[in-house]
Amino acid sequence: MPLLPFLVSEIRARGPLTVARFMELALYHPEWGYYAGAAQRSGRRGDFFTSVDVGPLFGQLIAAQLAEMWGILRARGAAAFDLVEAGAGNGRLARDVLDAAAAEHPDLYRVVRLTLVERSEAARRAQAEILAPHAAHVAATGEALPAGVRGVIVANELLDAMPVHVVTRTDDGLREIAVGERDGVLHETLVPVSSEAVLEHLREAGAPVGAGARVEVGLAAGSWMREAAAALDEGFLLVFDYGGDYGGDYGEGGPSPEGTLVSYRGHTARSGRWLEDPGGQDLTADVDLGSLRRAAEAGGLTTLGILDQTYFLLSLGLADRVETGHDRRAIGQRLAARTLIMPGGLGSTMKAMVFGKNVGTPRLGGTASGRLT
Repeated sequence: MPLLPFLVSEIRARGPLTVARFMELALYHPEWGYYAGAAQRSGRRGDFFTSVDVGPLFGQLIAAQLAEMWGILRARGAAAFDLVEAGAGNGRLARDVLDAAAAEHPDLYRVVRLTLVERSEAARRAQAEILAPHAAHVAATGEALPAGVRGVIVANELLDAMPVHVVTRTDDGLREIAVGERDGVLHETLVPVSSEAVLEHLREAGAPVGAGARVEVGLAAGSWMREAAAALDEGFLLVFDYGGDYGGDYGEGGPSPEGTLVSYRGHTARSGRWLEDPGGQDLTADVDLGSLRRAAEAGGLTTLGILDQTYFLLSLGLADRVETGHDRRAIGQRLAARTLIMPGGLGSTMKAMVFGKNVGTPRLGGTASGRLT
């Protein structure tokens, strides 16, 4: 059964779906969801680009940061280093990190134990081949975060693909935008706010919803941050994603009065078309950095830095890695570096969030000179 008839059937049986429920099914349904249909959705042949698609440079710089983190944990008595990648896809970022660790940080490579966390069965099937050179270091794969992590949990562009609720203010007060159907066609409708948790999120954010503004509430992202904090016994959480700290008035100081939920297909953002072709396009929304920070700290993490990806990568020595020659390799590397730090692109759109647990407040290389724009 295609996903659209399934959604129509569920709406007719249970009433309108929250946007969060719609996204969960459209992205992660085990048979018809967007991520179930292919092992890799990003890259030139996919619908969007990530830092991993630029080449191995991103993974090399993360490896440099992990080597420093390993030094901190080793000084505290650790004998091994857990590397957990959440939303690991087919394992390309983990491969780039381990390639760099093997070549440049042998002390780290000897002790690293990799766990890949990924919901897509198709992506999990592809991991063994991509990580074959490092098979001895792959400890586990699965759909859930492991417990007792002593090392680092990394999540690159995971949270923006987590389901969000969407709230607006009408003349009758706060209402939640939901998904209804008419004659088999999906459409937006307004319903009472679906849970107290949504209202509590807005209260904690301290940001009143402006009249007519559409505000995404990322309960799933906050829940994941608390789960990651609980999974980490000692070490670090490193999150890359796009968004901002929307502590102002939503609709005025917030991301956009129209909200940030969009669909992507063929590297084109399709604002206002997120209900089209469920399961056949990517859905994404900006993450609220302030809410993520509150969730992390409520879970026992210490914030070590929140900064633009540009500053994080430059602080780790990106400029020193760029070759100056005119051969194809050097030119390609310079283009990759430019893409990773370009203002208005991945460099300023993407943010790096670094947290620690039971490690004090070390000044890490990646956060040494960075700032948030």
